Amino acid sequence: MSQPRIPDPALLRGLTQRRLGRRDALRISGLAALGGALAACGVKGKGSPGASAPAADAVAKFWAGKTSTGKLNFANWPLYMDPAHPELKKFTAATGIEVDYQEVIQEMGPWFAKVQPQLAAGQDIGFDLMVITNSIQFKQFVDSGFLAPLDHGKLPNYAANADAAYKKEAFDPGNVYSVPWTSGMTGIAYDPKKITRPITRLADLWDPAFKGKVGMFSDTQELGNFGMMALGVNPEKSTPDDWKKAAAKLKEQKSGGIIRNYYDQSYIDALGKGEVWITQAWSGDVFQKNVSDGTDFKFVIPEEGGTIWTDNFAIPVTAKNPLDALKLIDFFYQVEIAASLAEYINYVCPVPAARDQIRKDAAAKTGKDKAALEAVADSPLVFPAPADYARLHYYRSFATAAEQQEYQGIFEPIVLG
Repeated sequence: MSQPRIPDPALLRGLTQRRLGRRDALRISGLAALGGALAACGVKGKGSPGASAPAADAVAKFWAGKTSTGKLNFANWPLYMDPAHPELKKFTAATGIEVDYQEVIQEMGPWFAKVQPQLAAGQDIGFDLMVITNSIQFKQFVDSGFLAPLDHGKLPNYAANADAAYKKEAFDPGNVYSVPWTSGMTGIAYDPKKITRPITRLADLWDPAFKGKVGMFSDTQELGNFGMMALGVNPEKSTPDDWKKAAAKLKEQKSGGIIRNYYDQSYIDALGKGEVWITQAWSGDVFQKNVSDGTDFKFVIPEEGGTIWTDNFAIPVTAKNPLDALKLIDFFYQVEIAASLAEYINYVCPVPAARDQIRKDAAAKTGKDKAALEAVADSPLVFPAPADYARLHYYRSFATAAEQQEYQGIFEPIVLG
């Protein structure tokens, strides 16, 4: 087992800031200036239309004759693994496969733009494995035929150890092209020193008792999701009429003076300074803020629902070493390896049994090391309960850029007005 990370305030705040990059990826993929962003990034794509519904024999055809080469190239986001790469070292020791790990993904739009020309031409992009977010670019990767269909017969650890919630993802039903690296949740955070009653519902964000002390996200996908869920609408199945009703609900909140501001990542500092008492929030930020600054902010998934975003393993269809990549994917679903990763990054772990492993690791430690690991194992922000998962929704998947522009046109004026 790798040496557990001891959280320190500077590093944890760095991780909080790092997360903004992945949140920006979702915002860029579905939000401001969408038309220009898509055109500039060259995201139209060339490939196999309708690739999101692969032929029944697609898996067999892709994997036929594939053999291990003993090496692979892995593209990921910055600071998404212990810099010492303990898990990769264990993988090489166990399999003999060498991994060239590079932190080259900063945002989904630019990443898709960078690799699209090569993929469209059937050329190797230099990576056999990449971690990509459930954004509009994920759909473009799939619809363009740029992702290899996974052979789940070669993913026994995933089958045995992954939480069932990840096996029915709306953006990739049945995990045809992806399995999770890690996830995060959007819910409500509040300061119990300022709000003494329990917060349990989205309706609390509309409560006049908190007038001028409520924060909401400027990210319109996040904002729209909460507006819809407050009305009992499932965002994943929503219609333009639902969007308009949700926008009206959000405008009531704004016109009533309840909103302090629409925030980007700065919401967590506003909560810390007491500028807001209750706010939309991302789970990892709240966990890290409490550890780094000694606060006791509460994070809840509202009764009406919250949002889940996922960063996912995927194999480019032109990968030169796909079998080695598949072996690494499954390696990360070993309980001990999943625990090791969760101990470092503190995001939602897709392997529930990793919690008990982290507790075992904590039992072997003392002092701050022990407390740090216990905090990870005990946190519902790292290991949500089944009831929590049941209330989490993915973002609305847009069929076209025009549909997404319509969504943006409905919600953006609330933030900008």
